[in-house]
Amino acid sequence: MKHTIDIQVVLATVEDMDFWDERASEATDRMNTILHMLYDKAHEDINSTSLENMIQYIWENWREDAHLLDIDEDDLYDWVDQLLATWDDEHQEPR
Repeated sequence: MKHTIDIQVVLATVEDMDFWDERASEATDRMNTILHMLYDKAHEDINSTSLENMIQYIWENWREDAHLLDIDEDDLYDWVDQLLATWDDEHQEPR
């Protein structure tokens, strides 16, 4: 269940995004945008383990991604929609 996960606990801080050096603040905002998109779009009855795995997947794949600051927000919405529609905990591979 979605309500068992506190989104505030998984949000990025500037320290988490130190890879981005002087753009760490921007990267933090963008990472948190993606995490909020996922949380907001997830169904209330989503399996909490699946949601946790998706959050981890976002962290692993977007934290240092070269396109993090360049990708259009509409494209991010599409990416999150695709993630939610195709997620499979047992057979998940990097995208």
